[in-house]
Amino acid sequence: MEDHPETSRNRSKRNRSKNATEERTSEEVEEREDDFEEVRPKSKRNRAAKDDTPAAVLLNPNQSLIDVIKGNGVQIPQAVKLWVERYEKDPKLAMVELLTMLFEACGAKYSIKKELLDETDVDDVVVALVNLARNGEVEDYQSSKRKDFKHFKDNLITFWDNLVTECQNGPLFDKVLFDKCMDYIIALSCTPPRVYRQVASLMGLQLVASFITVAKALGLQRETTQRQLNVEKKKQIEGPRLESLNKRLSATHDKILVLEDLMRKIFTGLFVHRYRDIDPNIRTSCIESLGVWVLSYPSLFLQDLYLKYLGWTLNDKNAGVRKTSVQALKKLYDVDDNVPTLGLFTERFSNRMIELADDIDVSVAVCAIGLVKQLLRHQLLPDDDLGPLYDLLIDDPAEIRRAIGELVYDHLIAQKFNNSQSSSKGSDDGSSEVHLSRMLQILREFSADPILSIYVIDDVWEYMKAMKDWKCIISMLLDANPLIELTDDDATNLVRLLSASVRKAVGERIVPASDTRKQYYNKAQKEIFENNRRDITIAMMKNYPLLLRKFMADKSKVPSLVEIIVHMNLGLYSLKRQESNFKNVLQLMKQSFFIHGDKEALRSCVKAIKFCSTESQGELKDYALNKLKNLEDELINKLKSAVKEAADGDEYSLLVNLKRLYELQLAWSVPIESLYEDIVKVLHSFRNVDDEVVSFLLLNMYLHVAWSLQSIVNSETVSEASLTSLLFKRTALFEELEYFLGTPSEDKEGNKCGNQLACRVCIILAEAWCLFRKTNFSSTKLEHLGYCPDTSVLQRFWKLCEQQLNISDETEDEETNKEYIEETNRDAVMIASAKLVVSSAVPREYLTPEIISHFVMHGTSVAEIVKHLITVIKKNDDFPVIFLEALKRAYDRHLVDLSKSDDESFTSKSLIECKDLAARLSGTFVGAARNKHRSDILKIARDGIEYAFVDSPKQLSFLEGAVLHFVSKLPVVDILEILKDVQSRTENINTDEDPSGWRPYHTFVDSLREKYVKNEGLPDEKERKRGGRPRKRRNIEGKRLFDEDSSSEEEDSISGSDREDAHDEEEKQDEEEEDEAPLIHSLRSSSKLRSLKLSRDENKGHRRTGVSASKTSGASN
Repeated sequence: MEDHPETSRNRSKRNRSKNATEERTSEEVEEREDDFEEVRPKSKRNRAAKDDTPAAVLLNPNQSLIDVIKGNGVQIPQAVKLWVERYEKDPKLAMVELLTMLFEACGAKYSIKKELLDETDVDDVVVALVNLARNGEVEDYQSSKRKDFKHFKDNLITFWDNLVTECQNGPLFDKVLFDKCMDYIIALSCTPPRVYRQVASLMGLQLVASFITVAKALGLQRETTQRQLNVEKKKQIEGPRLESLNKRLSATHDKILVLEDLMRKIFTGLFVHRYRDIDPNIRTSCIESLGVWVLSYPSLFLQDLYLKYLGWTLNDKNAGVRKTSVQALKKLYDVDDNVPTLGLFTERFSNRMIELADDIDVSVAVCAIGLVKQLLRHQLLPDDDLGPLYDLLIDDPAEIRRAIGELVYDHLIAQKFNNSQSSSKGSDDGSSEVHLSRMLQILREFSADPILSIYVIDDVWEYMKAMKDWKCIISMLLDANPLIELTDDDATNLVRLLSASVRKAVGERIVPASDTRKQYYNKAQKEIFENNRRDITIAMMKNYPLLLRKFMADKSKVPSLVEIIVHMNLGLYSLKRQESNFKNVLQLMKQSFFIHGDKEALRSCVKAIKFCSTESQGELKDYALNKLKNLEDELINKLKSAVKEAADGDEYSLLVNLKRLYELQLAWSVPIESLYEDIVKVLHSFRNVDDEVVSFLLLNMYLHVAWSLQSIVNSETVSEASLTSLLFKRTALFEELEYFLGTPSEDKEGNKCGNQLACRVCIILAEAWCLFRKTNFSSTKLEHLGYCPDTSVLQRFWKLCEQQLNISDETEDEETNKEYIEETNRDAVMIASAKLVVSSAVPREYLTPEIISHFVMHGTSVAEIVKHLITVIKKNDDFPVIFLEALKRAYDRHLVDLSKSDDESFTSKSLIECKDLAARLSGTFVGAARNKHRSDILKIARDGIEYAFVDSPKQLSFLEGAVLHFVSKLPVVDILEILKDVQSRTENINTDEDPSGWRPYHTFVDSLREKYVKNEGLPDEKERKRGGRPRKRRNIEGKRLFDEDSSSEEEDSISGSDREDAHDEEEKQDEEEEDEAPLIHSLRSSSKLRSLKLSRDENKGHRRTGVSASKTSGASN
């Protein structure tokens, strides 16, 4: 054969014999013709390393194996080769050297004498090593943060991999070397010290991986030999060549069986125990390795005996382990040849895989969704099982929604996993029309809720190119294709899809993000958005008027359709000579504005018309401004006519046009001076006008006053006439607002406005007071514009606010579907009141305690607003007085309840609210804040005690309900002083005369005594004197390895270190202070009243609950 000399050279290169140049006999040459090429790249590299290694990396003869592993890893191949040569010369000495390295890798200094190697029992050595760890004489190289050991883990893996490869032609199969090493590795992996288990597991898992590499190479040799044998059998029945091939085939097969036995030994001795280790890192390594084994050596590991461990760990309590298991399964299902064997496994664990798509950990959930996609690709899941997954399209984490969106697109829209349907429909299956039709089928499920539809569109948009096919969407809306018939719901959904897709294409968010920071884009992204804007404009330019004309009267479609122009490039209308189409669009938008009277349609029309009048250029801009002026004039004329109609009892026209004016005034100043007096007359003359009409009359008055004030403030010169006019308008506004406040003593008058109107009055009045607060105009020429309400008006204002805060949840729920409800709920009322305090628009002595006294009464959303207010208040020196006043107000409500009823179930509620308020307020003093505000806490406690003993024993329950919570925040020295003070107040009083009345006093005293006796305040006092953070526990590595409380298995005792870690994490948070973000930043804009709509309590709103992972068994129990 021509390649015979080359083959001989390759064989001689791999041979260990020193006489490599020795002549071969004719028999050996003949045998080489039948040989095959061995896969031994590492031996080849090792030989090269020996011959060509520069002097800088030559191995020091005196350097130990552990020193080589601790180094940079370059010398590992050379060190392994030299050790194998030493093993062939003196096996025992080399074995002692290798075992010493194994022990040192675990961090223990221990060696076995050469002459005692055979007699030494593995258990005795392991017991000695465990004692070393128990005495703290072990160093953890793997987890060390020292730079010297940065590559220790990788180098240890490389060493064992090189050792297995170097020994594959000899010592690997001597049934001594690796059997001995594996005995120690398995034994160490079952010991209590965590570092032993970590390092032993690392080595054992790597040995299996290296065995697999050798076994695969031997498998290739076996296949080659088998093919040669089959060829020879065809040529001759028997002969020396056949006998040689049979021997080689048998020897190769035996080697593979030996390797598989070694793998099974490590699996049963190490893996089945460590996959449930208490250390999640060990569990993760085991599952990750098993996934690699099954994937790389399926002939042994691709069977349910091994796969079940991947299924079981899908329930692991640690997210990292669950994620590793899911990732391993994804790789298995990615290989088509594995799928038939995975049938039973899939049937057993598919439900759990689907559940993991809603895992509490987002990264696990995303991986699980990818795994479900693999199952769908192989058609291993019925569509009926996917229902829970589709619910995740509207889930909170964006990552999960995107993953589900990709699955929905692949499975339901593109139908990549359904080959039969795809092939039956032919080439049109991938067309935009088909994909859009399938998307519309999905959106039908969400037609009743436009917000959910937007979520679904956002999830799928990235993967569905048909959503960017503007011409196709427009043609479907215009019924250009007679084969596609859209229902009214489909057309509505398609318009929403078009609008949302346009916004996404130009870089806008269509779904609120948890990260509210402004988005920044690079130059390339901006270019893409501009190109998309151009494409949208070109596609819409001629068709936009047609779409508006077709859907102008449909209030469900107009808002989405009209706003599209905001994302278009208006300059292209002039460049493309499409001015007539632009004018048609403006005219149609104006008509839509006067056709509709609902909030969404009006707001969209105003936004679009304003955009056209500001962003267009040249002649088109003049035309747009002229249209805008015509719109204002026409609206004012309609309002004047509506006022006359209202005098005759027809209020509908007035209400609709007031809404239109309100939306216009939110966007820009509208000159309604001639109309302002008419509005005031309507309010004066017709006191029985519908509440909603009154609301919009007041709103338009307020907005006009606000625009007039801005005009004066921004003017360089201010005329006396403009100031007089403004003061007249402001006076008229305040008179009307104060009329609707009513008076507490008048039952009829106090209920003269409904809930929505009452909220409007409170909010408008608060906004107006903030607008004209004296601090805005002090020391200026406009100082006389400053305004501050008197105390009686402020008290009436707060009484009306309290009425709105105390509205029942059922009443508020009934109004959730009303327009503008987000501007008139209890959250908006509380924000308006808090703004008055923060901006110093009113005296804070009255209003601030009243607001804080409602801290815990109205659910989480109101509580969050008050919490931000408290953060601002605590920056002032008088906050202890305000806190105490708030507690008194809450306690006064309890006394009022007591006077009204003797029913404990009724009166206990107000007392509980008072206690909860005290707990929340005292809870603001945590960690270092307790020492920082010690004097303030002491003042609250002492003044509270003083208040409680006024007219005693009537108010003594204030001690238990409010004061006790603050006293508990004080050090033991102050508690003792307070205890003496309280007891001194009763020295000359016989408390036995009224036992029930003095019971709160005795309860309070007993609590103080208990706290003093137990010295609960002592640790804080010590920390205060020491002047620093509480000391952390010292983390002594040797001592961390054990915990005296051992469980059924000895290795469980290592769990003590986990509890220490958790304790340290708690101590890290000991002196954290509250985030003190100013409320004014979050409340400054009045638009917050329209955008803020928080859930009322914990039970309302969608809260995502993840699948709780079940606890691991064994050592983790």
